Parts: sequence; structure tokens; C-alpha cells
Amino acid sequence: MRKARDPISRLRTAIDCLPARTREAMLDGIRSSPIVVGAYTDGRGGVCPMLAAHRHGGRTSFVSFYRAWDAFARTRTVRPATEREVRTLEHLLELSLAAEELTDLAAAIEEYRRRRFPEIIARRLKPAQDECTPALRRRNVSSPIVS
Repeated sequence: MRKARDPISRLRTAIDCLPARTREAMLDGIRSSPIVVGAYTDGRGGVCPMLAAHRHGGRTSFVSFYRAWDAFARTRTVRPATEREVRTLEHLLELSLAAEELTDLAAAIEEYRRRRFPEIIARRLKPAQDECTPALRRRNVSSPIVS
């Protein structure tokens, strides 16, 4: 599979790779803290989304997210995130969490494990070698061809 080349797709992929608990914590964090791009913190109270998530209980470190976030913001210096950048991140997080609720893989696996399947009974289609009749042991048995 090819990697996404545009920054928004990379950010969305990075968000989808985060654990659900971290995404929820990040959502809480970006709603309650000033967000910056280009660094972990700006020294004046602004934090990156991953640190905001960490402070709200999402204890995950994910380098791909940092890179995708900074590439999305197109910055190499520390600055406050724009309203549009924060709003986009918020929508991507909400979208990712909603998609996970619809397709919760862990719940599907657990449901499959709990299912009861009928017992499979296997029978041989032809008798074993020692159970063969003398006629079946002969190699050149002629049989009429029916057309």
C-alpha cells in the first residue's frame, strides 16, 4: 500500500494509529489547553496535542503523530496553532473515534470466541487401504464407460 503524500492524509493515518484512549484524551486536551505546532511546548503554557493528551490520561508516545502534525501545520518553528488547525485536528479525532465505534475489532473478536459452533463430524469418502475389497485392490479393473 502506498503512503499518503498529502499532509492531511498523513495526519489522519497517524491519528487512526493512536489507541482510542489516547485519542479521547487528546480531544479533551486540545479543548482545554492552548495548542502549539513545531515543538512539544512553547514555554508559555502552549503544548502540542500529544502532551495535551498525556496530561489528560493518554500515556502514549507516537513519533509519527508529531511529524504528521508539524507537516500539516507546515512549520519548522514554534508557534501557536491556528484556529483552523485545531478545528481540523478536533474533527479528525472525532471522526476516528466514531469510526472505531462502528467497527470495534476487539468486540468482534470477542463475539466470535463466544459463539458456539456445531460439532463437525468427519467421515472418509472411501475406505482405508486395509479395508478395501479384493476387487478394489486390483490395478487393471475395467469399467464400462458411460457417455
